[in-house]
Amino acid sequence: SVEPTLGQDFLVQALVAGGVGLLLVLIYMLVIYRLPGALAALALIFYTLVVYAIFRTIHVTLTLAGVAAFILSIGMAVDANILIFERMKEEIRAGKTLGPAIEAGFNRAWSSILDSNVSSILVAAWLYWVGTTIVRGFALVLIIGVLVSMFSAITMTRTLLRYVVRTDWGRRLELYHVER
Repeated sequence: SVEPTLGQDFLVQALVAGGVGLLLVLIYMLVIYRLPGALAALALIFYTLVVYAIFRTIHVTLTLAGVAAFILSIGMAVDANILIFERMKEEIRAGKTLGPAIEAGFNRAWSSILDSNVSSILVAAWLYWVGTTIVRGFALVLIIGVLVSMFSAITMTRTLLRYVVRTDWGRRLELYHVER
């Protein structure tokens, strides 16, 4: 027999693992991308708070499958930022100044980000439509996470980068980890 406390223990372990995973991702972004990584970390913290608020508002019950979907959507949010930052670095290496390189990085990464997120949402919608209760929970959390991650990766990170580039200290190339 399986006691209800066993499920609670696994859920707590999954949440701790998700928190540790989020922390490791934040450290990775800081080390590899420096200033843009720090801004992406802020956007990721915003993302986590918004998703948590949505879960509280619509009364999402987090199961192990839901925690897995949430962790997967964190990965997708980080992936979007990595695509943007790598395109941005390519533009800087090609000789563009920081402002235009940032805009070009977002514009060049947008189609890849949109394609991957739309396909994830379509698959999650299909899972929600045909799935059982546990699969539906996974799909719902994944849809919410992907939608919020698109907003945080595109809107939040872009806004923060635009703001920082207007400052004197924000225009120092060594803060962007670009090797010429």
